[in-house]
Amino acid sequence: MRESEETSLSKSFAMHFAGRFGMERLAWALRRLHCPVPRDALVLEVGSGGSPYARANVLLDAFEVTRQRHWAPLIADRPTVLGAVERLPFRDKAFDFVIASHVLEHSSDPEAFLLELQRVAHAGYIEVPDAFMERLNPYRDHRLEITVRDETLIIRKKAAWQTDPELAELYEANAKRFIAGEAIPRHPFAYHVRYYWHETILAKILNPEVDASWDAPAEIHVEPVKSLRARINTKVLSLARAMLSQRSRNRSLKLDSLLACPSCRGTSLDIGKTVIHCLECSTDYPIRNGLPVMFADSGKSTVV
Repeated sequence: MRESEETSLSKSFAMHFAGRFGMERLAWALRRLHCPVPRDALVLEVGSGGSPYARANVLLDAFEVTRQRHWAPLIADRPTVLGAVERLPFRDKAFDFVIASHVLEHSSDPEAFLLELQRVAHAGYIEVPDAFMERLNPYRDHRLEITVRDETLIIRKKAAWQTDPELAELYEANAKRFIAGEAIPRHPFAYHVRYYWHETILAKILNPEVDASWDAPAEIHVEPVKSLRARINTKVLSLARAMLSQRSRNRSLKLDSLLACPSCRGTSLDIGKTVIHCLECSTDYPIRNGLPVMFADSGKSTVV
C-alpha cells in the first residue's frame, strides 16, 4: 500500500487533520500512535528499541544497548523478547499485525527478514528512510537502500556503508544544512517509505549477490544532545504511549503460546525462571533481566 494514496489505512483522522492545515511535522509524529487494527488484534513490533508503538502488545529487539538507536535505552514495558528478525522466535501466524519501523534497513538479509514477517503475522507495516535520502545521507549501520514502486518494495543491498562517497561528500559540504536541517523536518513523508501489506509483501531485491554483512565503521560513543522540541516530543509520545497502550491486556499476555525455537521452529518449550529449553532440539536460551534471549545462535551478544 503506497502512502501517497492516503487511505484510512495509512493515516489516522488526526494525521489527516494536521496535514490538511499544513502541520506536517505534527502529522508525522502522530503516525506512531496510528495502527489500523481492531482492538482484539494481537500486534508484534520488531526492532521496537527505545520508543515502541503504543498499540504493540509484544516487543522484539536484537539489543539491550546499541549505537544503532543512538544508545537510547531499551523499553520493555510489555512482553519483550531479544532475538533476530531474520529468525524470529515466534510461532507461525501468531500475530495479526507486525510493525517494523526503521529496522529493515539494518538487515544484511532482507529476503529472510521479509519472509519471517510474513510467517509470523497476517499483515503489517514497514517504515524506512527512502533510498534517495539514504544515498545522500548514509548511516553507518544501514545496509540497504529501499524505495517503493507500484506497491513493491525495491531493495538495493549496500556493499559498504557509503554507496557513493563522492556524492555524500558533496552533500555534506553544500546541501546537508538545507536538506537535513529544513526539507526533511518540514516534509518527512516525502523522505520515507511507509508500506502496509496484507498476507504478502511485494518486494524485489535488485542485487541479491551483494554481501551486506560488512562490519560498520567504528564511531565514538557520544550521547546525543536533544533540542527542547525533541525533549518535549519525547515526553508527549511517552505520555500518549502510556495512555493508549493496552496495558491491562499486555500484563496478562503469556509468551508460552507465542514462542517457538528459532533454531528448529519447535513449539515444545520448557520455560523456566532462568532458561528456556527446547524439548525438540535441546537448545537452551537464557533469560536475562527478565527478558528471553532467543537467537538461533544462542550465544549472541546483546550489546553492540
